[in-house]
Amino acid sequence: MPFSAPPAKDGLKHLMRLLSARMPLPITRAGEILPRALRSWPEALKKTRGAPETLSSEPLSLEDVLTIPTPETNAEDEACDRAIAEGQFLARQEDWERIEAEILAADTARRATPGGTPIADLIAYGARADIINAVEHALSEGLSLTERVTLDGIMALERTRLECARTPVMTTVVALAHLDIAWAFRRISKRKSHRQRDTLHARAEAHHARAKTLLSQIPNDARARPFVAAARCALYSVEASAGCRQIADDYFDLIRLDPGNPRHLRALGTHLAEQGAEGLRALELEARRVAALVQAQWGAAGYAWVYFDAVAQSDAACLEVDVPYFLDGVADIVARAANQERINLLSAYCSIALKPQPETAADAAAVRQQIAQAAHWLIREHLRELHPMVWAHAAAGFDNDAQVRSLRQFAERGRMDALRAIAESFRDDIEAGYRVVFTADGPELTAG
Repeated sequence: MPFSAPPAKDGLKHLMRLLSARMPLPITRAGEILPRALRSWPEALKKTRGAPETLSSEPLSLEDVLTIPTPETNAEDEACDRAIAEGQFLARQEDWERIEAEILAADTARRATPGGTPIADLIAYGARADIINAVEHALSEGLSLTERVTLDGIMALERTRLECARTPVMTTVVALAHLDIAWAFRRISKRKSHRQRDTLHARAEAHHARAKTLLSQIPNDARARPFVAAARCALYSVEASAGCRQIADDYFDLIRLDPGNPRHLRALGTHLAEQGAEGLRALELEARRVAALVQAQWGAAGYAWVYFDAVAQSDAACLEVDVPYFLDGVADIVARAANQERINLLSAYCSIALKPQPETAADAAAVRQQIAQAAHWLIREHLRELHPMVWAHAAAGFDNDAQVRSLRQFAERGRMDALRAIAESFRDDIEAGYRVVFTADGPELTAG
């Protein structure tokens, strides 16, 4: 940066030492290794407002040197909450005919939230939410598996399916409820004795088997709906013995139906990586096949989406990924879908999810570090506002099963992680005495 500013005072030095201790992943200068679009990053932050002033020697907080808007609500959360609430309200009114109609309409129109969650899935989740919440509450309170609360809800939903003439939509809703309950049993089993664990696993397997049976009964013509196809793919989330060819084929059927939704692509990569060595061998091939399939919608981003979670979670996947191609995919994600929800996701992924861990193999850490350098470009060129929950989920490894005791504290941890990452990207400017202020037009440097 072409600024001639006085050296940082003690307060800034204290802050940057704090950042160094908490941000072990170095961020190099823009354009050193990144391919194609990222090689030609424009110079950022040409707008400044005067020279930095002499700073106090008092230790500074992140808020003293960095300002970025944090919306109280965002379009993603509002869209999710609205769709879930609709499904829950209609289920409480026992208006299952309306629920089916709303799911079908949303599925046909491929309606999704800004983050890519299908609206049909959210309505269906709301419709079964009371049943799932009752089971999870009973298990968390230590109630016996013989208690009626663990079975009454799902049996009532099964009866509703029969009353609705076993329609494909209702069959799918019931199957998804069984999968949710299977996950609840598996989650609680982690905190139980071996004997209790075996019982809980057996119950989980029974619910999973029931979901599989229900989905197999849906006629072939109805399977050509993203809502139904996605439910069939969800079976692989707990089916470790599934063949990689079958997983890939089912996901390709789903992706063909809904190529613009990145969640399907991410789930394919995750489920392949979970299949062990065979799945990891298939991952590279399937990522390239997907990239070709969704070229019109995503360019190289199809490849990046398939590898997205696998690279963050699997050292072996890091050794397979084509880093320049992956980074071309990141650039194409931004070029094609640059809403702030997605920019926060990509920035948090590079800054937080790819942080090296003590147990990480050196070669895998090197791959993650190369990809993580994209954080500098994403934050400086495209970030405009902060979505703390996105960053919090990145720190949790994007684990949908993560237990969160306090949403407020969870979001606050995400906010602080984000501020540290952003400050790291502007380290030189902050050390030079500037304050970074994010506006709708991008970050600006102001006098400290």
